[in-house]
Amino acid sequence: MGRYTEAKCRLCRREGEKLFLKGDKCYSERCPVERRPYAPGMHQRKFGKMSQYGIHLREKQKVKRIYGLREEQFRRYVERAKRVKGVTGDFLLELLERRLDNIVYRGGLAVSRDQARQLVTHGHFVVNERSVNMPSFLVRPGDVIALKPNAAQKPGIKALLETKGRGSVPPWLERTDGRIHVLDRPKGDQLEHKLQMHLIVEFYSR
Repeated sequence: MGRYTEAKCRLCRREGEKLFLKGDKCYSERCPVERRPYAPGMHQRKFGKMSQYGIHLREKQKVKRIYGLREEQFRRYVERAKRVKGVTGDFLLELLERRLDNIVYRGGLAVSRDQARQLVTHGHFVVNERSVNMPSFLVRPGDVIALKPNAAQKPGIKALLETKGRGSVPPWLERTDGRIHVLDRPKGDQLEHKLQMHLIVEFYSR
């Protein structure tokens, strides 16, 4: 399975904003977006006004990078959202937010989505008391995500449980120690990023 393995801070600089891909580093003075607020590359070229295609493409790339998805994965989510009655962009965003790795991150049990994906893949979590090691697993309202007892004793995870974490837990989630309760479906105004999902739907509708 292909993954981006180069410097993740380059992705934030390319999008011109923090995507919070590196955990605590994103909140420190060492964040490259703060120190070098321009696109990466040896030769800085100035472009004119971005085309409509470029605007749509950049929004699509930004959302893919935030959630750590490959193109084929992301396209499958878009196609699934198109089959549902209603606003396609809203349902696409709901699908992305309901991923288990995102829930672990948003619930404060990991400092980044990458770390959350690793913890899930290593089998440290149960959903409704059933072990789940698929980061793409979609949770539903009423589900309870919990750390396995032996995982909660690991030094790194134990340190996370003793801190409140960065940012705030969204209203549709409730964290109690090593457990996350899914109270409701995610809403677009409860995100840490301002995303224009309609641009992505238009991009794939060309």
